[in-house]
Amino acid sequence: MPVYTKTGTITGKTAMVTGAAGALGLAATKALLDMDLNVVMVDIHLSRLNLLHQELGMRTFPLVMDLGSSESIEKSFSSLPEEFLAIDVLVNNAGILSNNKSEDTSVEEWNRVIAINLNGVFLLSKLVIPGMKKRGWGRIINTSSVAAKTGGITAGTAYSTSKGAVISLTFSLAAELASYGITVNGIAPAYVKTPMITEQLTEKQRQNLLKKIPVGRFCETEEFAHVVSFLADDKAGFITGEIIDQNGGLHFD
Repeated sequence: MPVYTKTGTITGKTAMVTGAAGALGLAATKALLDMDLNVVMVDIHLSRLNLLHQELGMRTFPLVMDLGSSESIEKSFSSLPEEFLAIDVLVNNAGILSNNKSEDTSVEEWNRVIAINLNGVFLLSKLVIPGMKKRGWGRIINTSSVAAKTGGITAGTAYSTSKGAVISLTFSLAAELASYGITVNGIAPAYVKTPMITEQLTEKQRQNLLKKIPVGRFCETEEFAHVVSFLADDKAGFITGEIIDQNGGLHFD
């Protein structure tokens, strides 16, 4: 049975962060490096990954992966060097946005959003769980969204549905893995200052949203990364199956 000790530490463990070349993933990567973890940086953009690897140093490993393809996930994961193969902390952060509502969502768009935002989370979790079980310790942290709980204020049908399913998957894995010393939690952010906000919404949409957010601003990427660090920490081992809302008071439950 897993035992908690006050001297527990995650120093030297290995994390994997998906969407690591994006704003949220990069913030999470830097936060985990600050905790003295090694980090496998997963993204589909090779050139961006290589630049970040050069910037952040040898405790990172760039791994190109298409999370919409089970073949790509399995092939990329199997190519990890031995020193980065034991994943102790998995941050399932990558995702794509769709603002289309049901009538304007094509079958192809639906399938792509579900494949990346949901299937990728499941498949990567499935790959790291055996090792976590063997070592008796693990952290899986899934990025959901306030859209999962509201049905989507600006987000579309496929995106909102995929993020709702991520919450259900989080609950299922948490119940399954708790006795192995593995916690599974999620974060449901709303309107973090990423390209989804700065580029994919109009200025009018942004101003309308700010009027609805009680704290009167958008979330900073470093604030998101702080929650990742908290959930990854050894002292968060009694928290599992939790979805942490990070929305500035926009939504309560």
